[in-house]
Amino acid sequence: MTNTTWNRHHVISLADFQPEEYDTVLQTAASFQEVLSRRTKRVPALQGQVIANLFFESSTRTRSSFELAAKRLSADTLNFAPGTSSLTKGETILDTAKTYLAMGTDIMVIRHREAGVPLAIANEMDRLQTRVGVFNAGDGQHEHPSQALLDLFTLCTLIDAEKPRLSLLKGKKIAIVGDILHSRVARSNIWSLTASGAEVHLAAPPTLLPKWFADFVTEPIQSTQPSTSNSQLPRKLFLHWSLEPALKDADVVMTLRLQRERMTQHLLPSLREYHQRYGITKERLQLCKPDVKVMHPGPTNRGVEISSDLMDDPQFSLISQQVTSGVAVRMALLYLMSTGKM
Repeated sequence: MTNTTWNRHHVISLADFQPEEYDTVLQTAASFQEVLSRRTKRVPALQGQVIANLFFESSTRTRSSFELAAKRLSADTLNFAPGTSSLTKGETILDTAKTYLAMGTDIMVIRHREAGVPLAIANEMDRLQTRVGVFNAGDGQHEHPSQALLDLFTLCTLIDAEKPRLSLLKGKKIAIVGDILHSRVARSNIWSLTASGAEVHLAAPPTLLPKWFADFVTEPIQSTQPSTSNSQLPRKLFLHWSLEPALKDADVVMTLRLQRERMTQHLLPSLREYHQRYGITKERLQLCKPDVKVMHPGPTNRGVEISSDLMDDPQFSLISQQVTSGVAVRMALLYLMSTGKM
């Protein structure tokens, strides 16, 4: 385990994460990755603690990963299902959170279709002067911190499995392609990847990549966490409305799902045309570095944002590794949050 002190009570966003915090997560996750390779995959780190997974929105990977991570740490878990909860009887979200607080919950993992809900619950827990930590597992079009951190871990361990660290990605070119407008994953990845010194290139149709994304990382971020560097991180973010300049000499291509359920307007002519212009295929990867890797946070629409043969090709695809990394990274986050509450 890393000896770095962890001071975060809640994890809502990566916007003010400092390099040393990323390294703490990466190195703690590497320790738990080793635990997961053993015959007995459980440690007593959170024995006696209660983790409540409050998922107000459907999820497969994130919810299952957090639940398994908590169990691997020997914590007790409570799983919330909105369809069978008192929300259907008119109970508010904050009252639901207070109910789980009364049950002795130590950490709440929150996912909601509306941005700001995890922060509202965190603020309420602070107002009540509880010791409960809140983790944002995805809120609306805001952020998805754990997905970005597991993506970071997947890439860094590919380079140095023994000592993954943020600086390994400095100078790398990383292309993020797809529905960036609606993607909380893209927003969190922009923060984490630009913090590493990587060049991040966004590519999408103009309707899915507004011009204001160019200013996404240019505003100074006031960190609430202590930093050994005290300097504003130099961030490199580029926008493209065509695919080729984003892919040229890229080290990594991260493709995103078209979130049609969030599209309130007709933003695309057709899925077929989108795939013809922006779909990632083996042919298009010829523009990239020879050892390029492809990522996708899931769920995937095969034949739309990524070709089926590429998705299943172990030479290029890191998609299964992303899912595997998720358990170790979320173990690290739950463990660190439990130490940050003390």
